[in-house]
Amino acid sequence: MSRIGKNPVSIPAGVTVNYADGILTVKGKKGQLTQVISDVDLKIEENQIVVERSSDHKDQRAKHGLYRSLISNMVVGVSEGFTKELELVGVGYRASNQGQKLDLALGFSHNIILEVAPEVTLETISEKGKNPIVKLTSYDKQLLGQVAAKIRGFRKPEPYKGKGVKFVGEVLRRKAGKSA
Repeated sequence: MSRIGKNPVSIPAGVTVNYADGILTVKGKKGQLTQVISDVDLKIEENQIVVERSSDHKDQRAKHGLYRSLISNMVVGVSEGFTKELELVGVGYRASNQGQKLDLALGFSHNIILEVAPEVTLETISEKGKNPIVKLTSYDKQLLGQVAAKIRGFRKPEPYKGKGVKFVGEVLRRKAGKSA
């Protein structure tokens, strides 16, 4: 039995859950998310969602914990939301935004301009003497991670000086430089 899969997902106040024809819809104050569910059964009872499987078939065992985690992320997302912060480490690295357009200066000959999805709220923080921070907020954890990975992929942190785009709190594996 999946240890994650057998834990019930509690539904907080203000969140409505609807399951019909294999499609789960979760609505909350932040937004609405849908997920197609297959190979497992859902039981919605008094502020809890329980993910069950009918047999020990390999597909059902594999998806038991997966769907429980996805449902949990949906419920937390529409009620509280998720936040990721990216830090730009490097001389001359800058970030600014105009609405949903993120303008990044990462040491290339031209600035990188990224149009961010409307579900993701974008904010740039630039304080004197500190590295610029790009703050991303969304109710969809999967989309948020995808956007953050895309931004980080423009200039990944290098192991010698640590320059690049990194998550706030990320510990980088550093290498020693040339030995004289």
